[in-house]
Amino acid sequence: MSLANVLEPLQRPLFTLLDTPVSWTEVLGFGSGALCVWLVARQHLANWPLGIANNLFFVLLFTQSGLYADAGLQIVFIALAAYGWWTWTHGGGPGSDTLPVRRTSRTEWTWLLAAGAVGTLLLTLLLDRATDSTVPFWDALTTALSLAATYGQCRKRLESWWLWIAADVVYVPLYAYKQLYLTSLLYVGFLTLCVVGLRGWTRDLAAGRPARTLETAA
Repeated sequence: MSLANVLEPLQRPLFTLLDTPVSWTEVLGFGSGALCVWLVARQHLANWPLGIANNLFFVLLFTQSGLYADAGLQIVFIALAAYGWWTWTHGGGPGSDTLPVRRTSRTEWTWLLAAGAVGTLLLTLLLDRATDSTVPFWDALTTALSLAATYGQCRKRLESWWLWIAADVVYVPLYAYKQLYLTSLLYVGFLTLCVVGLRGWTRDLAAGRPARTLETAA
């Protein structure tokens, strides 16, 4: 049995939304994505394995929709998830198995902004010239923002939530334009969860509290 045959049931329409068929892939991506962001906001370690599953669903979905940079981004997310999983449990320093919330340093901002600008430019050129993408700049921009936000999430930098908010503001109309209406709705929910996560991490930072462990976050 080929991989295409295994994946074919996930691509079947489950229902229709605004005269557009919604596949099992999009529904599963919706559910796992919403739960994952909620767990991140609660600093729950289980967000990382669930996020990996979510990334796999979106690889399929975005490839089918011609969002090639976003599809490739999911592969990078899987690698970053493994790094973030390890960091959240081992990054607190000697004698600590948790990572506290911190602010993004000036040096980190410099590197993130420089890498984001260069990455957006190069990805836009690549998508415009090497693929049939109809939204090369927006696909590239959201990819750069998401990578920067994921780095911050892995290191528990408070400002990662602002980067996610900026990315989601672009993602919502982008996915609606590509007729991924359920995914667009999901990212509206992500915006709300990002605000919740920002407020929670801000409180933890102000109180000087360490990150919640898997047991205490439940």
